[in-house]
Amino acid sequence: MSNGDVSQSRRRFLVGATSVVGGVGVIGAAVPFVSSWQPSARAQAAGAPVTVNIDKLEPGQQITVEWRGRPVWIVRRTAEMLEGIESLTDRLRDPESRNASQPPYIEGVFRSLRPEIAVLVGICTHLGCSPEYRPEVAPADLGPAWVGGFFCACHGSRYDLAGRVYSNQPAPANLEIPPHRFDSDNVITIGLDPEDAA
Repeated sequence: MSNGDVSQSRRRFLVGATSVVGGVGVIGAAVPFVSSWQPSARAQAAGAPVTVNIDKLEPGQQITVEWRGRPVWIVRRTAEMLEGIESLTDRLRDPESRNASQPPYIEGVFRSLRPEIAVLVGICTHLGCSPEYRPEVAPADLGPAWVGGFFCACHGSRYDLAGRVYSNQPAPANLEIPPHRFDSDNVITIGLDPEDAA
């Protein structure tokens, strides 16, 4: 065997080995790169539905849960609160919620699946502050016409207890309503539509 034959064998071996190692390297680099396109577990959890038991939520009370990094309010409204909502139509910018961000199955003045339970994203539609829950009637700082609602201290926007913005406020629209459904009488899942929703 001549040196030429040995060199050719070595060359073929080295080219083959280099190709295999290079191919493995490309695959090794590609897997993490392609995996980086997938949302992280934290991101997936942030967008996941949130299930809430409202069994202990008393009439007139509000609780806040987090969904997709935003506060979502759940309010158990009293009969008096519902009457107040119905009395405000002529004082609101969009009383029928025609220009509101809400699922198509949310209708009517109460803006809810059940009149007594409100589910609202707690972010002002003006500049993103979080309004305060102010259920009291006619407090000194909000005036005698106040029948309960949400007040944004950042720029003074006022919303009723259905999240509808009053006329002539800095906020341009009603509070957003997230997709949600009742899994039972006292269990709400935020982030999923009702099974019978079209």
